[in-house]
Amino acid sequence: MAVASGGAGLDPSERAELLIALARDTDEALAQRAANSLLSILPEAFAKALARADATPALFKYCAENLGDKPGIADAMAANRTCAPEMLVGVARHFSSAAIKMLVEDLERISATIDLVEALAAHPGITLDQRKQLEELLQETAAEDRDAAAEAVAAAEPDVKKRESLLQRLNKMRVVERIGLALKGNREERMSLIRDRNKLVQRAVLQSARTTDSDVEGYSAMTTLTDEILRLIATNRQFIKSYVVVRNLINNPKTPLDVSLHLLPRLNPVDLKKLTANKNVAETIRALATKMVRQTQKASGGGGGH
Repeated sequence: MAVASGGAGLDPSERAELLIALARDTDEALAQRAANSLLSILPEAFAKALARADATPALFKYCAENLGDKPGIADAMAANRTCAPEMLVGVARHFSSAAIKMLVEDLERISATIDLVEALAAHPGITLDQRKQLEELLQETAAEDRDAAAEAVAAAEPDVKKRESLLQRLNKMRVVERIGLALKGNREERMSLIRDRNKLVQRAVLQSARTTDSDVEGYSAMTTLTDEILRLIATNRQFIKSYVVVRNLINNPKTPLDVSLHLLPRLNPVDLKKLTANKNVAETIRALATKMVRQTQKASGGGGGH
């Protein structure tokens, strides 16, 4: 009753969250007084409460239902990654351009619910590029995508029944749903989706917390991946710690030339010599590898005749 009446010396942001809890109390008189007191709390206090890592679901729900149009509230909800994506749908029209940019770039949160993608796409303040990306996320699986999915699933899943089941699910999914599966799916699902025709889906596989070093070693050797995805692998500090990934990228003909040249000095002498005979890679790479082998042999005493 002290909290509902005068604040009990609490910070306004702390009091706001407590009042929301008290407004749901079984004591009707207390609940009514708490509900009335909530009306006197300034939006700034709610925004501060929303910024806390331990903000409660009840706080997000109250703000979404009652304060979404108040300054800073919608953005504060978007900025807190503990806020359930479905809570953002109703306040999406009040997002600032900064909040929209943040959400559009966050594949994990935006893929959690199609409703959020649709709400963002309807925002009058989004840029042309953002609109194109959001519309792409909402696209259904096209005929050519189904053909590509069939090949990808066949390569990733040896079990016939599981393969048919996975293919049926993928063919019914929009891009945003495939992104969600890429982030949270099992190894076979990710192995299929790394070959997806959509680059956002491929990126989501690399961003998945379930993707292991062993997975990336396999991805780096795939000649079916785009040069953009291979570049992403090469620029990821965690992935590139693996010597196998480095070796695979250099020997992969789809790896951009500048990436291969940058990684070349990391090859050991044995793999460097093998590279000189690899006719699948660019002539520039083979020529430089040959030069490096000769330099190494010269420096070690001219063992090039063996």
